Amino acid sequence: MDLTKILFIGGKPGLYKMLSQTKNGLIVQSLGQDKKRILVYASDKVSTLEEISIFTYDEDMPLKEVFQQIYEKLEAKEAISHKSSPDEMKAFMDKVLPNYDKERVYVSDIKKLIQWYNILLSENLISLEKEEEEEEKKPEVKQEKETKEANETKEVPKEKKTEKKETEKKPKPKAKAADKK
Repeated sequence: MDLTKILFIGGKPGLYKMLSQTKNGLIVQSLGQDKKRILVYASDKVSTLEEISIFTYDEDMPLKEVFQQIYEKLEAKEAISHKSSPDEMKAFMDKVLPNYDKERVYVSDIKKLIQWYNILLSENLISLEKEEEEEEKKPEVKQEKETKEANETKEVPKEKKTEKKETEKKPKPKAKAADKK
């Protein structure tokens, strides 16, 4: 699950997907039913879901992990409505994330969390398989870096060869200059 391109824009409802950057801001598309594209200016308050976390008694938990826990607890089903009563939303949070900080996480935060989860689920942006695939790719990336580093140490003689080629090329332009006279 990649949340780096999923955005929350202050003052606007719902979530948005970043499509491209412009000189003055971002072009985004709303997630959900309407799929409208809008321009978000640099002065707007924009946050990626990757940057947002929930207060817990232990340490702050990134939204990605919270969404994964909700997904596992609800067995890939939709959560309660974000228009439910505050008591129902608090009970839902106790069920899916029992160690959340009840003093610093407000009902409005829980409401956004539930709404965002349901939007991401409807767009098929949450799944356990993707999380497992990402974890499998990480060791491969480390192995690729190690092989690149090993190849870079072997490429030192190649750099010397390129220097020789450059010295060979220098006499050729002089010969062309002599032909023009």
